[in-house]
Amino acid sequence: MLGAAASAYSAPKTVLVVGDSLSAEYGITRGAGWVALLDQKLKQQKIPATIVNASISGETTIGGRTRMPALLDQHKPDIVVIELGANDGLRGLPVAAAESNLRAMVGMAQEKKARVMLVGMRMPPNYGRAYTESFFNMFKKISTETRSPLVPFMLEGVADKPALFQQDRLHPLAAAHPIILNNIWPTFSSLLKKQ
Repeated sequence: MLGAAASAYSAPKTVLVVGDSLSAEYGITRGAGWVALLDQKLKQQKIPATIVNASISGETTIGGRTRMPALLDQHKPDIVVIELGANDGLRGLPVAAAESNLRAMVGMAQEKKARVMLVGMRMPPNYGRAYTESFFNMFKKISTETRSPLVPFMLEGVADKPALFQQDRLHPLAAAHPIILNNIWPTFSSLLKKQ
C-alpha cells in the first residue's frame, strides 16, 4: 500500500507559493502558517517536494504579476499556487484588472510547463453585492478557462468565526491555519498526483 502511494508522487517536485499576508504568516509565529503546515504534511507522508514560499504581506495581483517571471526562472517550479487578489479587493480595485493580472500569472507558469492551482477569496459584504459576487466569480472563471484547479474560498470555516482572527479582524490566528490547510489539501494533493 505504501509503495503504491509513493509511486503516485514519484519524482521530487518544486512547489512555488505566490501569495499575500494570508500565506506569509503575518502576525503569527514563523512555521505556523498553512504553507509551513503543508510542508510538514508532505514530509510526514514522505512525498518528495520542496516548497518555496514567495508570499509577501500586502501583495496585490499586479505585484505578483511583476515578480512572476523572475520567480519562475529562479525556482523552475513544477506546481505554482497563486493566492492573490484579497488586497486588490480590500482596496476596491477593479475586478477586471485583478482578473487580467491573475490570468497573466497563470499563463506565464503554464508556458514554463508548471501546473497551477488558484486559491480563491471572498470580500466582506460591505463592499456591495455586485462587487463581492464579481470578485468571487472571477476565480472560478479563470480556473475554468485556464484549466487550473481552484480552492474556491481558502477561509471556509474560518471567516465566520471572529475568535479565529487577530485584532485587525483580517488576518487569521495560527489556530485557523490547520483549517486553511484542510481547505487547500484535497485540491493540492490531487494536483501533485497528476504531475
